[in-house]
Amino acid sequence: MRIVVDAMGSDAYPQPDVAGSVLAAREWGDTILLVGDPSKIEAELAKHNTSGLKLEVVPASEVIEMTDKPAESAKRKLNSSMHIGMGLVRDEKADAFVTAGNTGAALAVATLHMKRIRGISRPVLTAVFRNPAGYTIMADFGANSDCRPEWLVEFATMANLYAKHALGIESPRVALLSNGEEEGKGNSLVHETLPLMQNQTQFHFVGNMEPKEVLRGDTDIIVHDGFTGNIMGKTLEATASMVTQLIREEIGKSPVSTLGGALARPAFRRVRKRIDPYEIGGAPLLGVNGIVIIGHGRSNDVAIKNAIRQARQAVEGKVLDAIKAGIEGTAS
Repeated sequence: MRIVVDAMGSDAYPQPDVAGSVLAAREWGDTILLVGDPSKIEAELAKHNTSGLKLEVVPASEVIEMTDKPAESAKRKLNSSMHIGMGLVRDEKADAFVTAGNTGAALAVATLHMKRIRGISRPVLTAVFRNPAGYTIMADFGANSDCRPEWLVEFATMANLYAKHALGIESPRVALLSNGEEEGKGNSLVHETLPLMQNQTQFHFVGNMEPKEVLRGDTDIIVHDGFTGNIMGKTLEATASMVTQLIREEIGKSPVSTLGGALARPAFRRVRKRIDPYEIGGAPLLGVNGIVIIGHGRSNDVAIKNAIRQARQAVEGKVLDAIKAGIEGTAS
């Protein structure tokens, strides 16, 4: 397998991008193509033992920064690591693209190079997080702030196929995010989307669902507009960080709590690993003609490695072919 990594993507590029790629190449033996400034990439590679690893450096003279406007950078920075990296996937010289760079730019560049899958109105940015029972996919995570009801059905269809083919969930449950389970709850988008969800046959729809049921693991996929989903996701991330910090502060307040904290440290580590977004890696962008995984700008080497793992799972599961066939089935 050949996976492209945007070595100039993360906030601290290229250190975590290269280090994570080395970890992935060592674990899975795939060819990793590192796209970006060759001198900077090679300087980072020199810090690692890369003997026997399949790592290739692909030159790119420009960088799309986090502060760049997505539309402008997609049109002007044609020699950026994003453009060149996604071009390799488009030209079938690589199987997938991974970046921890500017999310809006990644969406724009992916749409420019790979185009939308026929029958898809809008690509959807998903996010995968752990719940007590397994995994939940959020769709949309921020690609489309304002949505139409039929788009949410497309998001559900694509997320359903990703859950089946990449995550191995046999019969994913799909829910619509709302402020109540009752059919009368929700805003106009929820009201208009609900009957469309109820009348389809492409996935297993379980109705409206509140955030507390989502976190409990009562659904495998939760569907919403990108504005709502992005706020919900960032709130979950911030809450997990705050709770972790509060536990640390309370443990250090007295000798007794410090001792108790020391005894409970293995359990705390396991909990932290379960809620750590770096253990997931990135957000699959579904609806374009290629496998694209977008990680957080603050990604470390572990997050980059796990984003590459997500890309591998999507390629191995033939997610792209499944989505194309599924959307054609919906259209027919």
